[in-house]
Amino acid sequence: MKYETIVYEKPEPGIGVLTLNRPASYNALNQAMIGELESFWRDRLYDMDTRVIILKGNGEKGFCAGLDMKETNEIVPDMSIEEFYVFQARFARLNLAMRRAPQPIICCVHGAAAGQGFSFTLASDIRVVSTDARFCAAYINIGLGGADMSCSYFLPRMIGAGRAYEFMYTGEFFSAEEAYNLGLVSRIVERDRLFDTALEYARTLLKKNRLGLRFTKEAINMNIDASGLEQALNMEDRNQTLLAIGTLMMKEK
Repeated sequence: MKYETIVYEKPEPGIGVLTLNRPASYNALNQAMIGELESFWRDRLYDMDTRVIILKGNGEKGFCAGLDMKETNEIVPDMSIEEFYVFQARFARLNLAMRRAPQPIICCVHGAAAGQGFSFTLASDIRVVSTDARFCAAYINIGLGGADMSCSYFLPRMIGAGRAYEFMYTGEFFSAEEAYNLGLVSRIVERDRLFDTALEYARTLLKKNRLGLRFTKEAINMNIDASGLEQALNMEDRNQTLLAIGTLMMKEK
């Protein structure tokens, strides 16, 4: 499929690079980009050739500023309540699509990651950021609630409820250093090292068991909401048994 607002490349076997490509608009999401991202993540569900995905934003301005407010302010006033609900649901479920994708997602963040850009960061598996990266749950700053685009689900689980509530209530930016200290990001690097660092992570993951990566992501998704230790152990035991049997069968061949 040919895209207009995103770019998808495979620089090496097994590694896909998804680039948000509206640099003049801070890579903000318009209706076209929402549709293209829906299609992109749907295609990844059964993409056996792509084992790891790197997500980044094009241009110097920043990773992603969230929703394109100029377009939104033009189209939302004419929407019915039902139409707005569909608009909201499609936009928000891009984050669910990222978690459903079997490939681990390595997010490269430079400059601002605000609103849905911040949520894309949270919905990824590994976060590598430049020294100038900044993060903001901006939803409350535009007259909406601070709990939006899966932020109220991911953020408390990642950094603890106290600081998560602070960021969602205030809508204030926090720095790359603070994100690192909170355990939100894996590495802080200079901007010119950002993609290369993500590529190093991707190459490391490629050395792992293909199905093991997929099962690990599934287990993380399930066990982050597991009702107790026993349920978490059952998921892990199922995965390890299947992988062990598969490895033995491959050796016998």
